[in-house]
Amino acid sequence: MRISLTSLCLMLVTTGTASAASTVTFYRDGALLHQEAVAVKGVIDLPLATAILDHTLTVIPAPGTTITGVEARTAGKGDGQDRELEALTEQRRRLEDRLQALETRETIFTSAAKSQSAKAPRKSKTNPDPLQTIRQGTDFAIAQLEAVYTARRKTTQEIRKIDALIAAARKSSRPADKSVRITVSPPRGKVTLRYATAERGWQPQYTMHLTDNGRASLQLSARVTETMRGFQTRVSLASLAESARAETLPAQSGSAVLAGYQLPIVQERYPEGIFNTFSGTITNTSAHYLPAGDSVLFRGGAYLGRFRFEGLSSGRSGKITLGN
Repeated sequence: MRISLTSLCLMLVTTGTASAASTVTFYRDGALLHQEAVAVKGVIDLPLATAILDHTLTVIPAPGTTITGVEARTAGKGDGQDRELEALTEQRRRLEDRLQALETRETIFTSAAKSQSAKAPRKSKTNPDPLQTIRQGTDFAIAQLEAVYTARRKTTQEIRKIDALIAAARKSSRPADKSVRITVSPPRGKVTLRYATAERGWQPQYTMHLTDNGRASLQLSARVTETMRGFQTRVSLASLAESARAETLPAQSGSAVLAGYQLPIVQERYPEGIFNTFSGTITNTSAHYLPAGDSVLFRGGAYLGRFRFEGLSSGRSGKITLGN
């Protein structure tokens, strides 16, 4: 029997081991669980989520509690599809790593392009044509940025394909059940379990408000797709690797507002008529990459419809359309 995050929470509620202090934080590439548990006669038996990542389980004793033993258990055997799922999950994590590296490269070459364009031309024996040198440096930095944008677009497309394969593999896989037995002293000792899983519990969602001053108000929210009864749910734009210093926000009513932006928008077209249509070119003037996600469009407070926001790198412009 597969233990997903949803079925796991039902088992925890039944055994009474989850508490209001237990939390699950969904990052963009996985989840981090902090789960409190109380021993019965010195023993704690808990199921673990199927997608738990290796070497992430930590058991922390409460003050006055001593851990005397920890035994991880695996019941049943996984099949070839389980190995496929593990390989796909690792492949997705590598693509996330690539996106982070591309973000760093983008920052470097954006700074380089600005630095080159701001240089004052000065002739010297070794540099008789400073303007040409500056142009060459600027052109090189811009070419590198274009390569970064292309790589990011292709990586994002690969992640979508991997997500579809992972979803299909999970439907047909029969992974082995995982659990942990912890023995403690005293008999009613308390511990906190902390471990990470590959479950991605939220998707980007936008609300865009158009005004008449050439700007658009864009709000980025996290739409929670996984819930766990008995656990407080939080979300973060960061990755699991950045969890130690990342900002997290509570998810209420199945969503959480992560950020808000005021972005310039030009070439707006919204013909009057019974059918709602819109097109325009928006520029990401923020310092962050805006991931792809579904968006709701408003103009003058009136709802116009939904469209797909395809994601936008910092400093780049992109066209958005609705009903065209």
